[in-house]
Formats: sequence, C-alpha cells, structure tokens
Amino acid sequence: MATAIQFTKMHGAGNDYIYVNTVKYPIANPEKKAIEWSAYHTGIGSDGLVLIGTSDKADFSMRIFNADGSEAMMCGNASRCIGKYLFEYGLTSKTAITLETLSGIKILKLQVKDEKVETVTVDMGEPSKMKTIDFRNKLPYVSTTVSMGNPHLVTFVDDINQIALPEIGPKLENDPLFPDRTNVEFAQVLENNKIRMRVWERGSGITQACGTGACATAVAAFMEGKAGRKSEIIMDGGTLTIEWDEKTNHVLMTGPAVKVFDGTIEIEE
Repeated sequence: MATAIQFTKMHGAGNDYIYVNTVKYPIANPEKKAIEWSAYHTGIGSDGLVLIGTSDKADFSMRIFNADGSEAMMCGNASRCIGKYLFEYGLTSKTAITLETLSGIKILKLQVKDEKVETVTVDMGEPSKMKTIDFRNKLPYVSTTVSMGNPHLVTFVDDINQIALPEIGPKLENDPLFPDRTNVEFAQVLENNKIRMRVWERGSGITQACGTGACATAVAAFMEGKAGRKSEIIMDGGTLTIEWDEKTNHVLMTGPAVKVFDGTIEIEE
C-alpha cells in the first residue's frame, strides 16, 4: 500500500533541503528516506531531509538528516527555511519562534513584508571549543576549530580558488583528530569585513552554503584578527550576515529563505 507524502523543497543561500511536516505526515526510517530522496538523478534532489515536528520545550522541533542518512545536530540554513515554512503555511502567526534542535533551542526572528518572510535572523547561541590545529605535518594548513552545536574546521587561505575541495574536504572531515567527523570550511578574507567561503559538509560533501559554517568562519575570523564582530560570509549559493554579539556572546545569523516548490512523493508501507 502506497502513502502520499507532501513535501516542500526550500533553500537558504543554495543549501537545499526537503521539508516535511511530520504532524501530518509521519516519516518512518528518515535515514533511509534522506538517502533515497536526496539523490538528484533518482530522487527529489537535495542536501538532505528536514522533519518539522512538535516540541514540549519549544514552539516546534527540527530533525535534519544529511544526504548520506546521518543525522545532523543543527543547520542554520534549514532553521531559517523552517521559520518561513511555519509562517507562510499558517502553522504560526509568531514572528519570533523557538525551535528545538539536537544542539539546543534556537530563536528565529522573522522579517516579514506583505505576509511573506523575506529574511530570518537565527540566534545560534555561543560558539565553543575554539582552538588552533596545526596540520602541517600532513597538509600545509593551520586551522581553527569552532563548534556551533556541530563541529567545524576553518582554514584561511590566500586564494580560495586554489583549494581542491573535493580532494582535501573528505581527508579533513575524516581525520583521526575528529572521531565524529567534522565540517570543513576554507575561507579567503576580502575587504570591508567580507569573507569568501567554501564548504565541505560532514555527511553531504560540497554544498552551496552552510549556515553554521558561516558562523564558525566569522567567529574564527574575529579570533584571528581578520575581521570585526560583524561580517558578510559569501558562499557559492549566496551571502549571510553574521554578528558575534559582544554583550551576549551569541552568534546571530541573518539571511534569506526561499521556497522552490511543493510536491508529493509516494512511499510503500
């Protein structure tokens, strides 16, 4: 017997996911569905699967599964898209929404015009586990680790176009220093607090953007004296504004959320 599941494909700065309201459409084996549906040639095509649900701690909850089926702790781009989804599909009338994630409760502030969500600011909380790692015994890099609820390794280079990300990304993701693997960012400082960044995401590979990666890059840039507390992170899919608030020590991420299309897919039970 086949069951029809309605979904919405959305992207934040090119970081595209499949969104399902699990209150209406419960999903069994989301790890398997993430692999099947994320495939671009045989499925819907995405960086992963996002499940929107209820919460006894916040307004709503989010679970996110990467394209390889692994579950992620948090995704900044996905959380912005959830804010747009919840408001525009009438699940809430709030413009300040609390969202339960595996890395804690996040606050989404929606910027609305003519009943449409144009941008969303996410309070990503405090960064942690910042330290320098010298890879020069293996690779010619000195990098900075930053946790935004999920692990990141940020490396600043003079010319980001010279980085063979498909080759170096998986090596760093799976380095023995990171038993749970890590997200990998390479960044080039431009001017006026603008930073060009490319990302190899843990469990997904090269993606157009990574919200937590943009936050980690902005934090590392400030720590290393390469930028101020507010910077623009320019990624393949778009630009995010990141501010590391001095008073609260929280990182605030602002950027767009875009609906691509609605669809229906059948699953066999």
